[in-house]
Amino acid sequence: MHVPAPLPRDLALLPGARRCRDAMQLIALRSLLAVAEAGSFAKAATQLGVNSSTLTRRITDLEDELGLTLLERSRTGIRPTSGGAAVIEGVRRTLANLDKLVDTAHANGTAKTGEFKLGVRTPPIGDPLRRLLAVWRRDHPMVVVTVHEMPDHHLYTALTNRCLDVALFSGYGHWPNVATELLFRERLFAALPERHILSAQADIRWSDLRNETILLHEWDGNHTTREFYASLVGVGIPFRSHPASEQSVFALIAAGFGVTLATESQAQVNVPGMIYKRIAENNAFVEVRLAWIPSSEDAVVGRFISFMRDQSRREGAG
Repeated sequence: MHVPAPLPRDLALLPGARRCRDAMQLIALRSLLAVAEAGSFAKAATQLGVNSSTLTRRITDLEDELGLTLLERSRTGIRPTSGGAAVIEGVRRTLANLDKLVDTAHANGTAKTGEFKLGVRTPPIGDPLRRLLAVWRRDHPMVVVTVHEMPDHHLYTALTNRCLDVALFSGYGHWPNVATELLFRERLFAALPERHILSAQADIRWSDLRNETILLHEWDGNHTTREFYASLVGVGIPFRSHPASEQSVFALIAAGFGVTLATESQAQVNVPGMIYKRIAENNAFVEVRLAWIPSSEDAVVGRFISFMRDQSRREGAG
């Protein structure tokens, strides 16, 4: 048998040379499997689009490298030797696993599969966010999204510590060292007890709320929401912070403990004993932004960011 000359030692150590040799070995293994399944060099050569002499040389070189005769040639065709049969079965499993690996990598690289963690401050139950997520789910059914609900300062910490991949937050807070994108603006509404004196008015002005106790869905140590509301309604307003869920704050309002501000998406949720009134002021809105770490290279996260930005622009949500 012809024994191919080994690569020079210094050349063999080069990454490019190694990749080239690995690629040639992979071609040889696929050629071996094609010949074994076709039962003929001529048939396999036709299937692979090469001539028979090239295919024969590939198998011969592979046998020389392994030190084992893989195929017995005869006038009636070829058949694997006992050792060749074991090698061919191993090649079949290896190539199947490799193809699966390549498919998996391609699917993740094109964001067809994968997963990411999305941080939110309030449940994304209203439009336009609910609609954006629904379109994403429709177009990316194999991507797993895990939602984490937490206060703004925890969202920021989790994002910068890479515990979250992307976050949605109200744009009145400052988030240094992260990339952000405005998705849309939401109108603000006053959430009032059903029988509140202001419930008879068609619209609400900031001046109407200056004598009200304003309840806040706010955690200890984080006064961003309070500061934002004060910039709108005015200073000296009696705020009452509750480190509780949005639903709990709404329940207190329905029971007559005070009023609060709600976004348009929050105002889509019906709460017994509570009503929403539009605030007729030019600055009565909040910006909803998407935030992520600029150095992130995850393909699925990048695809989600691009989708949310482009889809919100397309729908005119911003």
